[in-house]
Amino acid sequence: MSREALHQRFTASAAAFLHRCLQEVLRHKLRPPIIPTKLLRPFSRVWVVDSSSWDVHETLRVALPGSGGNASKANCKIQLAYDYKHGALRFLDETAGTVPDNRYTEQLPALLQKQDLLLIDQGYFKLETFQAIMGKGAYFVTRLLPNTTVQAADTAAPIDLPRVLPQCRESVYTRSVTLGQGLRRTSPCRLVCLRVSEQVATERRRRMKCHARRKGRPLRHRQLQSCDWTIFITNVPEAQLPLSMVHALYTIRWQIELIFKQLKSIVRVHQSATTNSHRLRCELYGKLIVAVWIHRLHARAHPTPWPTPHQEISLEKFYKRLQERAFTLTQLCLISWARARDYLCCELPRLLPHCVKHRQPSRCSTLEMLETGFDPQLYRGNPNA
Repeated sequence: MSREALHQRFTASAAAFLHRCLQEVLRHKLRPPIIPTKLLRPFSRVWVVDSSSWDVHETLRVALPGSGGNASKANCKIQLAYDYKHGALRFLDETAGTVPDNRYTEQLPALLQKQDLLLIDQGYFKLETFQAIMGKGAYFVTRLLPNTTVQAADTAAPIDLPRVLPQCRESVYTRSVTLGQGLRRTSPCRLVCLRVSEQVATERRRRMKCHARRKGRPLRHRQLQSCDWTIFITNVPEAQLPLSMVHALYTIRWQIELIFKQLKSIVRVHQSATTNSHRLRCELYGKLIVAVWIHRLHARAHPTPWPTPHQEISLEKFYKRLQERAFTLTQLCLISWARARDYLCCELPRLLPHCVKHRQPSRCSTLEMLETGFDPQLYRGNPNA
């Protein structure tokens, strides 16, 4: 078959077929070992949801429009959900880069079951979604969106955080609150404010000033004062999530950034020179199927060495070791699935010792933070926290 003949076969039907294949792969579940840490035991699943986008060929601007201007004319974005506790991936959708994350917020309650936990950033912040999550008996942890109406749960009195927090002498401020007002008012949840170090606050102010200068917007004194605190909203009871563990639990959200890094650096989901939108989707679905397969293998191996020597299997190293064997696996798959499976079963025990995550005495891993609790030195040194 010539390259031209192959290119002509990338049609809407081919894209729909590969999308169905991806859904079938996601539908078949494995039962990997559950990450053994006390903090996660109260939750059935721990979902992290985020998105990632990349530029595509500008001739695709009709199917996948970008922001235009100085930005790209065509852009593709994927919405990804990751169950950290079981290592499962779920792809919610692929869209144009101009579609905001907030549009998918209403789909999140359907993803959850009772006792599930959802970790999201401010891009998915929506009061109706939080109320729906609480109605299902599930939990959430997120950062408070600025300018959200906050009221005391017992008195319904407004809480002016820019005025209250500068007067607080403690490093932690917490209270039972409701969000919004009127019919949009949520059920009571926990407000948790953690003071950051002066080093982190100074770096946040510098970045805020640079962003305001670039956008040509004025900055208020209250906005600069907000850099002294990291403010969380959650409905997880304190018995299940102590104050000292709120930040440690929220750091799980950064695991999805590591996944996006591997999807781009190893699987190359963002690389395609095609001007055919159907071929672009076919390539994307095929790469995502590979990603699901790799993560299932990693989920099986990740918690295995943890209990005794407190070691983890590095996702990045695991991706790279499999990449080294990709050509051999492809050849064996073309011959026989059984031979490819037997080869992989023999190779996995050999490559896993080379995938153990390097431990740094000065820096806790995610599992170590979840096991030992809040690490103030780590928190104070991270302006993105």
